[in-house]
Amino acid sequence: MISILKIKEVLIKKQFRKTLIEKENNRVVCHKEIKSVGILTTEEISKNLNVKDKVEEILGLKNAKIYSYKPQIKKEEVSFVNFSEIDFKWNGQVAQPNFKSFIDEPFDLLIGFFNKENLYLENAVLQSNAKFKVGLSKVNQQLFDIEFDVSVSNIEKFLQELKKYLLILKKLKN
Repeated sequence: MISILKIKEVLIKKQFRKTLIEKENNRVVCHKEIKSVGILTTEEISKNLNVKDKVEEILGLKNAKIYSYKPQIKKEEVSFVNFSEIDFKWNGQVAQPNFKSFIDEPFDLLIGFFNKENLYLENAVLQSNAKFKVGLSKVNQQLFDIEFDVSVSNIEKFLQELKKYLLILKKLKN
């Protein structure tokens, strides 16, 4: 018997593919200097690597905001740092107001720091109003403006490479 969650996932995947095609055709890359950063990752990666602090330190930016995917958060639990599948409606839109606010924020840079396909993380990246999106390769190349082929455990190398490209593109100042 098919579970309700599986049916929801099928419907979200269908909407995800449709939205991905639409956004791909209408993508415009912003050339503005980066001042605000959003980070999407998993709770496991976030806890083990201290992603937010590393981003702020290496890129020389302040006030980065982070949301981490955590499977099966209880319905009653409201979080300002984690989201799960229950925070998405059947059509794939974000239902939880705190997470919706994060997705709607027009960050100058969104970092998708996860190395495995995850419908909910990918959907969050896709729906984000960020102007420039970067991430790890082998996830979904249609989501990001720049991808880096780096191990998730080597966050310093990822951020050093990102900084190098952002300086070349004049999106960061020395």
